[in-house]
Amino acid sequence: MDIKNYMEGVGQAARAAAADVAKASTAAKNKALLSMAAAVRARQAELLAANAADLAQARQDGLDAAMLDRLTLSAKGIESMAQGLEQVAALPDPVGEITDLKRRPSGIQVGKMRVPIGVVGIIYEARPNVTADAAALCLKSGNAAILRGGKEALRSNQAIAACVREGLKVAGLPETSVQVIETTDREAVSHLVAMPKYVDVIVPRGGKGLIERVSRDARVPVIKHLDGNCHVYVDGDADAAKALKIIENAKTQRLGTCNTAESLLVARSVAMAQLPAIAAMLIAKRIEIRGCAETQALVPQAKAATEEDYYTEYLAAIISVKIVAGVDEAIAHINKYSSQHTDAIVTENYTNAMRFLREVDSASVMVNASTRFADGFEFGLGAEIGISTDKFHARGPVGLEGLTSQKWIVLGDGEVRA
Repeated sequence: MDIKNYMEGVGQAARAAAADVAKASTAAKNKALLSMAAAVRARQAELLAANAADLAQARQDGLDAAMLDRLTLSAKGIESMAQGLEQVAALPDPVGEITDLKRRPSGIQVGKMRVPIGVVGIIYEARPNVTADAAALCLKSGNAAILRGGKEALRSNQAIAACVREGLKVAGLPETSVQVIETTDREAVSHLVAMPKYVDVIVPRGGKGLIERVSRDARVPVIKHLDGNCHVYVDGDADAAKALKIIENAKTQRLGTCNTAESLLVARSVAMAQLPAIAAMLIAKRIEIRGCAETQALVPQAKAATEEDYYTEYLAAIISVKIVAGVDEAIAHINKYSSQHTDAIVTENYTNAMRFLREVDSASVMVNASTRFADGFEFGLGAEIGISTDKFHARGPVGLEGLTSQKWIVLGDGEVRA
């Protein structure tokens, strides 16, 4: 395959399809999404067979347990995929929404209209469900999509792509509105991120290496996050039962997600009373603790934490722990070591909670809740295209609104400027 010519053709087709998708009615887009959901259910056996082949190859290639977990599709997961498509169909259509309309002294009305971005390129690893989620969100927000999944999920992604094309065809929309790249050649990514003529934004979803490479090589804007070094801070006014429950969920529910807690901070005033019980829970869950000297004094099983530990997104059964003087030191520590993804405080102190919300510079900041809630579905977006730790255009979970832009509109009745 001539990768350059292939990607050029994909780009041209996406740009042409984008014009049709941008003007498509809400009814047409929803019909496509509901038809995709029906196809996913009808083709469950094909999807499971394709995924089984991918898993067998992945095990043969020696992929780790976390990657295998992300790659695996089950009957339950396929039903969730179908429901996700239906949920996006049920969401309000953001395209064409007019906001902030104000009348000026001249008589004109000035406001903003929400419009599609155009062509969205998405590069992702392992998770086949991203193919359906990305197709749904891009389509509903009026964009064409070019999807490039990892080689480990090639069969699964192509099987899902067939369901997507079926839904588009039923709704009378161009099948090239969503294209899933058919080659595993890494050169395809190099071309995709360097085609500003055809691609308006790139969203990489995967490991740090992938995102760094895309950010380095891209010639179009990138919506990204590099790490998910998320913190939970147990304040001096924390409820012990809440803290234990939140930390257990934030760290142990799933180890390989970007919203899993990787660092625990505990106020010195409650460390002796609360940290031993928290540590016992983590150790029972087979979590390795790497802590400061004070932590080691209270938790003999803890290993010594290095400076690097406080910067690390483990995606594994390891957590760093530090005892801090209070909310001031906790905020300073988080703003230094955090990846600006998601950070949480456990406290009954309103003033400390509000300070934490205002002063922690992360995409999602939480009070008395698990960091695992940093997710498009949990935030009510229906699904997400990814999570952004950038500060421009989109921040946090990126759903329909994050895949649109705004343009100024002016409504007049013959006014002219004096």
